[in-house]
Amino acid sequence: MSKIDQKQKYIVVSDFKDLQDKGKIYFAGDPFPKPANKKISVARIKELSSTKNKIGKVLIKEQD
Repeated sequence: MSKIDQKQKYIVVSDFKDLQDKGKIYFAGDPFPKPANKKISVARIKELSSTKNKIGKVLIKEQD
């Protein structure tokens, strides 16, 4: 399982409950993940940054 580059930063664009992280709640504007040094798979980042998730909308984006 590939991990994201720790230099990449993501921001939440739509509120959601992370069912793969004990139901942690994220609100628009929050950094993702919390804590920032948490290991997240590339597949999970792709899922949350696309519409191919249970909510059906983009939940995070790469921070500029």
